[in-house]
Amino acid sequence: MSTPGDTEEGPAAEAERAAAEMAARSRVIVRRSIGSPVLFTVVYTSLASAIYFSLGVIAGHALGLTPLVFLLAALLFVLTAMTYVEGASLHQDRGGSTVFARYAFNELVSFIAGWAILLDYIILIAVTAFSATQYLRVFWHPLGHRTEALLLALAFIALVVLGNVRGFGSGRARRIGLLVAGDLVLQLFIVVIGLVLFFNPHTLLDPIHLGSAPKWSDLVFALTVAVISFTSLESAAGLAGEVRIGRRGLKQMVGSGAVTVVLGYVGIALVAITALPVHAGHTALASRYMDAPMIGIVTQVHPHWLGQTLRYVVGGLATLTLVAAANSAMLGLSRLAYSLSTNRQIPSGLGRLHPQRSTPYVLIILAGLLAAALVAPENLDFLVGIYAFGAMLAFTIAHLSICRLRYSEPDRDRPYRVPLSVRLRGGELPLPAAFGALVCGAGWVAVMVVHEPARYVGLGWMAVGIVGYVVYRRADETSLLRRVTVSPQILRAEPPSERDYGSILVPLFDTELDEDIVQTAALLAAGEPTDEAAIDTATIEAVWLFVIPMSLPLDARLPEEQIKHARQALARAKAVGEEYGGVSVATATVRTRRAGYAIVEEARRRGVEAIVLGAEEPSRIRGGAGLGGRGGPLENFVGEITKYVVSKADCRVIVTAPAARSPADRTAPEQPPGGPRQTEARIV
Repeated sequence: MSTPGDTEEGPAAEAERAAAEMAARSRVIVRRSIGSPVLFTVVYTSLASAIYFSLGVIAGHALGLTPLVFLLAALLFVLTAMTYVEGASLHQDRGGSTVFARYAFNELVSFIAGWAILLDYIILIAVTAFSATQYLRVFWHPLGHRTEALLLALAFIALVVLGNVRGFGSGRARRIGLLVAGDLVLQLFIVVIGLVLFFNPHTLLDPIHLGSAPKWSDLVFALTVAVISFTSLESAAGLAGEVRIGRRGLKQMVGSGAVTVVLGYVGIALVAITALPVHAGHTALASRYMDAPMIGIVTQVHPHWLGQTLRYVVGGLATLTLVAAANSAMLGLSRLAYSLSTNRQIPSGLGRLHPQRSTPYVLIILAGLLAAALVAPENLDFLVGIYAFGAMLAFTIAHLSICRLRYSEPDRDRPYRVPLSVRLRGGELPLPAAFGALVCGAGWVAVMVVHEPARYVGLGWMAVGIVGYVVYRRADETSLLRRVTVSPQILRAEPPSERDYGSILVPLFDTELDEDIVQTAALLAAGEPTDEAAIDTATIEAVWLFVIPMSLPLDARLPEEQIKHARQALARAKAVGEEYGGVSVATATVRTRRAGYAIVEEARRRGVEAIVLGAEEPSRIRGGAGLGGRGGPLENFVGEITKYVVSKADCRVIVTAPAARSPADRTAPEQPPGGPRQTEARIV
């Protein structure tokens, strides 16, 4: 049963259907701007590269249970992949877990997820750059020395920074995709030949003495470290809405990723532990070949000529794949940083875009500097431990967000749904996501318990980020929990207008002020009219309110004349607003019992920064009265809708009304429609 004040978008309205069709056409254009090869590159670059640097660290802690650790990690990867695919298909915004958390919880939780993933991206750049130097020493041994390795790693990071400031094109992504495909084939070949040459159940099982070899704490740490390849899911989720892939393709992507991880990771782990077996609680994978474990495996291959050939092939492909993984990590960082900037979760200056390349060059350079500092210790165990801290925290939030969204947005279209859901408390709980949340949450706690550097560095990073977030939002007089967006134009180092808003709600009431308030909103968003096509746009949400009387149900069919009139008014609003550069006008209709309540709730639901409202007559603003607390009491507003919106809205309210007229002017007739008319706006 509907209650007074309930709001619901009218499905019968032709204007809404036209707007939905227009939006659908726009989404098709965006989806087709990036093809599946780019998605393949982003996902599989991290998967293919992670084995090159994580194998030695994991084997050093898990010893004979290394294959089991990789198997469990592969299963967790499948759960996490399903969560990310549902989330990315549900809300097709850049950002991964930070987007899921925004819609499921609030901006603070969204920031925590994003800040944790930023740490992981930076660490991944450092790890892959350093590991690339260790595989290059196959060609020139001095590169393995500390000074030479550090200088080369810094050169790789500089190359990644330069490449991402210049921009990452789809053609380049396809070339990297071919490289990654070749690398996966090589890894499969090593698995096959390794199992034939080395596999022996006794060699694998005899050294296992659970509790001592490996210790429980080491086993737990190894399990958390094994998720280091999962960041590819964040990068891929950041492409949501830009990739041409259907429902069937989403399922295939999850399935192919699962098969790749299970066969590749578990197969290589079996080969590694039998080629370089555990003796007295130690393995050469974690000592002699710690920084280049795949070289250690192929060195054991015979005949000798085959082993030597594989050393050079692995060394070359591993180096290229690791550098490509660093590029993918920086790409993911760039997109995430831009999302955090436009949502005012980090200062806009950090997300500043390059004037020619349109890349967030400030954050790319800062990330490169931080990665260079992390590379200096040349300690993989230290780096991957910190990585596990951020990854487990972000993945826990992602899983919880998908569970909550099943309850808060049950009817929203989901091109992909996590399977195996159960009815619980009026909603569908996805069991894989719930289980993933429990496992990742426990893993995050375990990392802090068993790995001291992760505890201090990770918590320190999060504390600095949260304090900075609070200070930044308080200084900007912005809510800590509510979404606030900044116009992308601000990030382009262009002179801002008097007040920039990235999103504005404009309710229409079929008055002569409707066109004026749309113009006011467009000026606040864009500055001046222009005929030039804008690439980055602020959004005006033009909403036509159908106030349904209590004598009718809220979803009653409306007269055709009302629908036609609403369609014409919304079309006019769209035409007027989009005459201004950098402005996009989205239109919708809302059915409600109370107009003021509907305006406030729509503003909250859409997360707009401001409401531009035409004050209904009579209003003291026509005579110059102030707004509540700004020159006069709120009671000066006679109009009930304006009074309600001003007192209840969480965002700024700009009230537009005809300019004050002198007593002499009041006896003169009003200007006819279409003639010159002055208005004034007041910000609440």
